Amino acid sequence: MTSESDLLQDLDPFDIFDAEAERLDRFFSSLGEEGWNGPTRCAGWSVRDVLAHLAGEELYNHACLTGDIEGFFRMLEREGIPVDDAYGWVDRFNDWCVRRRRGLPVEQVLREWREKNGETRRRMRELGRDTLIRTAAGPYPAGLQTFHYDSEYATHADDVGAPVSAEEAGFRLEWRVRFGLVALAERKSNAQVERDGDRIRGRVDGLTVELSAADFVEATVGRLPEGHPLDPRVRSALRCLA
Repeated sequence: MTSESDLLQDLDPFDIFDAEAERLDRFFSSLGEEGWNGPTRCAGWSVRDVLAHLAGEELYNHACLTGDIEGFFRMLEREGIPVDDAYGWVDRFNDWCVRRRRGLPVEQVLREWREKNGETRRRMRELGRDTLIRTAAGPYPAGLQTFHYDSEYATHADDVGAPVSAEEAGFRLEWRVRFGLVALAERKSNAQVERDGDRIRGRVDGLTVELSAADFVEATVGRLPEGHPLDPRVRSALRCLA
């Protein structure tokens, strides 16, 4: 199994989290009304809805930091969100976060996200990468959890079209490839993958594929375009992140 020490030890997840949050903040701060209402890669969500999702999910992030996952689930149940299945509650929670913020001024939602996410980033950095925190899946190292946040923020930045400079692009792709490989190993995916420079070779159910690093990242987060020729079985096996 690919371990964190193999691929991630020389990367600082907290610096990456700061960089991706700052990218989103710069983008959100530049928007007018038309921009907030613009489409994204998230089906049915506008740019404003993606912000609402990011603001709302801080409820979960803070529950992990305080160790009160049970209290978080009780809150969901009070709001009519069933939590009696493994991860089906996640989509229902995300939808609820967006719906309950659609009637609020966007400036208020942006302020909520900045404050709550700023606290999350500060507290995760203070904990350090080896401290265990409570998550819905059980105890988990804060550093690895932060890499999950990094991946989600990078994905949503791409979803809304937040700019990435040429100077940033290479490092950003590199850490996302590495974390994608780690996440696949964590999920015990039936995809057997290996990296060869800027290509990723994989084998799934007897199918052998080769992807660019960029397409591999998009596959891990479920963002390959519909017309991409990758076999659906391989797509499913490679999907391991938000």
